[in-house]
Amino acid sequence: MERRLGAGGKPPLEARWLLAHAAGLDLEELLSLLGRPVPEGVAERAQALLDRRLGGCPLQLILGQTEFYGLELWVEPGVLIPRPETEGLVELALHALSPGCSAWVLDVGTGSGAIALALKARRPELRVWATDINPRAIRLAQRNARRWGLEVVFLLASLTAGLRGLDLVVSNPPYLPEGYRKEAPPELAYEDEAALYAGPEGLGVARALLGEAWGALRPGGRFMLELAPENIHILRDEAAALGWEGLEVRPDLVGRPRYLLGRRPYFQ
Repeated sequence: MERRLGAGGKPPLEARWLLAHAAGLDLEELLSLLGRPVPEGVAERAQALLDRRLGGCPLQLILGQTEFYGLELWVEPGVLIPRPETEGLVELALHALSPGCSAWVLDVGTGSGAIALALKARRPELRVWATDINPRAIRLAQRNARRWGLEVVFLLASLTAGLRGLDLVVSNPPYLPEGYRKEAPPELAYEDEAALYAGPEGLGVARALLGEAWGALRPGGRFMLELAPENIHILRDEAAALGWEGLEVRPDLVGRPRYLLGRRPYFQ
């Protein structure tokens, strides 16, 4: 399995996850059984999973779940899969929100609910709302909330849904340019296209969100966006022209400009 994965351009270590899933075990249980005979039927199931992976199906969808900021979240086709980069956005939000403060937070384009649920799990006192225009995403996010017993209000709505008086708007909006479709890896075809692509520059949704966030945030309220390194400075300059203050571009774990932060002026 490892050789086939490597030859297919996939990480060979994914073989362990596929084999464990085929056997109905977690990784620790699988490793404890190494060297023992493979139970009947497991090899056939593992090969079927391997074929799906080599066909382009994301590993997370084959497993049915993924880990995000300490939470195991269910994932499914047609909904954006949480990425490690987005954990950095959660970190920035938690750092900006004082512990014990019952701030009003909105996660725009919540997908599986990853950002909203991670914030609520770490800061139960927060009042968290989340929006998405994808009905499947909202249903999945609600399932994940029930899985962890977390109270988040999920709305089938666009952008800020007309909310007002928010302390923080956080979002991982679609930020890939339309032209990227031609070179995109096959895995992206299994996700929500509306959560990936956003116009010629990849900024269509982010621009609209900045326009709505001004009215949704209280004076002094903040926004935090995850964007592509190639277009983040374009939006930063546009945000400055719109009157946003305290604008910062922060790097991700590998040093790429990834997160745009800003604040609505206290007086204007």
